[in-house]
Amino acid sequence: MVAPKAKPNKAHLALARYEKDHDLAILTQNIDGLHQLAGSKRVYEIHGSVQHYHCVRCHHPMELQELPHEGVPMCPKCGAVMKPDVVLYGEGLPEKDLYEGIEAVGRADVMIVGGTSLRVYPFAAIPEYFRGRYSLLINAEPTPMDANFDDVIREDIGDTLEAILS
Repeated sequence: MVAPKAKPNKAHLALARYEKDHDLAILTQNIDGLHQLAGSKRVYEIHGSVQHYHCVRCHHPMELQELPHEGVPMCPKCGAVMKPDVVLYGEGLPEKDLYEGIEAVGRADVMIVGGTSLRVYPFAAIPEYFRGRYSLLINAEPTPMDANFDDVIREDIGDTLEAILS
């Protein structure tokens, strides 16, 4: 689940560059924190992030870079297990990011959805809150929601976002 050497790809970098001069909100199901590593500021992590941890007993917070690199991380305060702040099966989504992300989609003028099958709920339902003027889906494979978008591009997300946002 943790890949501390992972680096942002072309899509992450294109979005971060675009955000410098435009109002942009990013909603992601990914838990890797690569949008922030690329430089994006307004990121809603709907499934949480492996960049942040908390103690299962005393709730002491820690960041990934503070944890030991081997073995199960233990809390320096009470000795209990440190859990990544990600959604595991049977757990609820982080409500703050979910609801703020939905509000951002509802206020957006343009929505680009990319690199997702749009099959995992409730994330797959978020595009239904869009009321703006143009929606684009960029995904290599067809999704059950293709007909709900103004345009669909079946290409690599990194190359496509780099070209569209430059």
